[in-house]
Amino acid sequence: MASIHTYLNFNGNTEAAFNHYKSVFGGDFITIQRFKDSPGCDGMKADDLDKIMHIALPIGGSILMGTDITDPMPPATYGTGISLSVDAQSESEAHKIFNGLADGGSITMALEKTSWGALFGMVTDKFGIPWMINYDYK
Repeated sequence: MASIHTYLNFNGNTEAAFNHYKSVFGGDFITIQRFKDSPGCDGMKADDLDKIMHIALPIGGSILMGTDITDPMPPATYGTGISLSVDAQSESEAHKIFNGLADGGSITMALEKTSWGALFGMVTDKFGIPWMINYDYK
């Protein structure tokens, strides 16, 4: 079966976002590539050359990846069209992840026990990315 990994676009703050995600989830980056180190980027604006072309952080069995949007691409917009869902392995891990993502962000739904037998909460992190954190007690 094919795997699905998440690829996020940011407006120039990919490195800050991924350093934050690394502090929340742990692990090490698989790769960090900057535009200045990539072929075919010689004609880019000087301000864009130090931005992230590609970054990858393994989380569990998946990989969270990202890039900085540069001119002339349209800026990234965030909203309610998609959320990243995390299945924690323990109640304490759910709290750690939720609190880490909520730091500087906004809580949409507090992390609480639910009627369907899970610990669940929703948060939008300080980078505008919506997350759902779940720990299934079953």
